[in-house]
Formats: sequence, structure tokens, C-alpha cells
Amino acid sequence: MAKAPLVFTFYIAVPIEKVWNGFVSKETNQTIFMGADFEVDLRPGGAMTWSGPGKDGQRTRYVTGEVLEVELPTRLAYKFGVGDGAVMSRVTIALTQETEAVKVVVTNDEWADDDPAYLQNADGWPRILSRFEDAPGDGKNISAALIVADDAEGGLSLRNARAKAVHA
Repeated sequence: MAKAPLVFTFYIAVPIEKVWNGFVSKETNQTIFMGADFEVDLRPGGAMTWSGPGKDGQRTRYVTGEVLEVELPTRLAYKFGVGDGAVMSRVTIALTQETEAVKVVVTNDEWADDDPAYLQNADGWPRILSRFEDAPGDGKNISAALIVADDAEGGLSLRNARAKAVHA
């Protein structure tokens, strides 16, 4: 049975360019991915990697990805998988400027039946997106207003996440 897509909707009260940079800049990725080194070639077919020290202290690749689509600053699609990326899913990030904030919709889909990262990502995306409040930038930032996610059984769960206004 195919795994349901994971869909997360956040509202972030900074200009759309800052939100875009949050997904593609090395500095912000180090904040939201807990110190991981991030490299990306922002063109279709370009490589994406998150890496850092492994359990043995040697450099290791945490995540491997490939850019599928780039529409600066509103849309980024890529596929990615843990480690060397032997099993991958797709992520589509859609940014829409609204009156007071940028609507951020992250869709993680096209799951392989044997992908062990499904439950990890269902829990991980809200954590990652909530770290935008700690990312470099100025102004106020509403980290998470609402999360909509398909749960492991294919049902829909609606959870309120913490919403926090941070003023510079």
C-alpha cells in the first residue's frame, strides 16, 4: 500500500526572500538541521547533501538529494534519502506571500514502501520547520501556526504547533 503524503503548512512573518534563503542557504541549514553542513547546486539535476561528523568522528553524509525544480523564490522540489540516498522520497516546498506572512507548504511524498524514513520525517518536519525562529534574520517570525499531516495509518491529523512571535 502506498504511503500517504506528509503535508505541513507554516506561516513565517518575514519577507519571502528570507524564507527562501532559509531553505537554500548553508548558514540557515546549519541552524535548522542541527549543525549539518549543507551544499546544494540549485538547478534541476543538481546535488544536495547534508553531512557532518559520524558516530566514529569521521565525516559522513546524513542525507543525499537531487534538485528537481527551482522557481526562485516560490518553489523548490527535490528528492532525498538518508545516507547515500538509496531510497528516496520527494519534497516540494511552496512559498506564497500573504498579507502578514509567507505561507510555507512542505509536501513530502512519493514514498517507497520500504522507506524507513517515513515515520521519522512525519515527526521531523515540524521540528525542522519550527527551528526557523532560531535562524539568522530580522523582524518577527511566527514559527508554526498549524501542522497538517497524514498519519501512518493514512488518516489526517491536525495539531496546533507552538506559535511564537519573535521581535528583533
